[in-house]
Amino acid sequence: MKLTLSWLREHLDTDADIKVIESTLTNIGLEVESIEDRTEELKPFTVAKVINISKHPDADRLKICDVETIKGNFQVVCGAPNAKTGMLGVFAFENTYIPGTKIKLKKTKIRGVESCGMLVSEKEMGLSDEHEGIIEIDQKYKVGDSFSAIYGLDDPIIEINITPNRPDCLSVRGIARDLAASGIGSLKKQEIRKIKGTFNSPIKWQRKFNKDKDEEKLCPGVSGRLFKNVKNVE
Repeated sequence: MKLTLSWLREHLDTDADIKVIESTLTNIGLEVESIEDRTEELKPFTVAKVINISKHPDADRLKICDVETIKGNFQVVCGAPNAKTGMLGVFAFENTYIPGTKIKLKKTKIRGVESCGMLVSEKEMGLSDEHEGIIEIDQKYKVGDSFSAIYGLDDPIIEINITPNRPDCLSVRGIARDLAASGIGSLKKQEIRKIKGTFNSPIKWQRKFNKDKDEEKLCPGVSGRLFKNVKNVE
């Protein structure tokens, strides 16, 4: 079973970091198979803006990009066809480890033109095999913003091996409940969000008990969702 740390915190009020949560899960009998946390690896990558582009004097397919970063302006030689003036991209500074290629970036000369840093592609970030173009960031963000936060990659993914005797932990709330019982936080009150449907439900819901005062305690809430006209095709 996989869940993100932020998802767990929707149900568990805790200040515990990922290492404390991992050890607590182990102590209460839930085997943590892995934790994928790319926060530190992706920390150096930030949003940058291409402020000017000129042709490379010795290569038709290469461009010389003037790039505005949080640390100042840098010149980058880039071959991406989608590189254009005004776009926001993801910048890697000199000496940054590039996860997709497993190399440390160095200042270099490409066809005689100095290149300081890199505008990276999804492949270079280890996100996909896409390498024809560089990552383009929405204009609502600004220079210096964290790439990992924009892409939601600053949220650790926890994988837990749930054994057959622990069906109570086959939900995020079930795991949060056990962690709360262990003392590292408190279980948040569960809220049922009302979502307006597009057709009337053929099922009538009732929640009635003999003692009105016990209603909330006996059954905090009931929810259901009916989907119609779903086509399962490839």
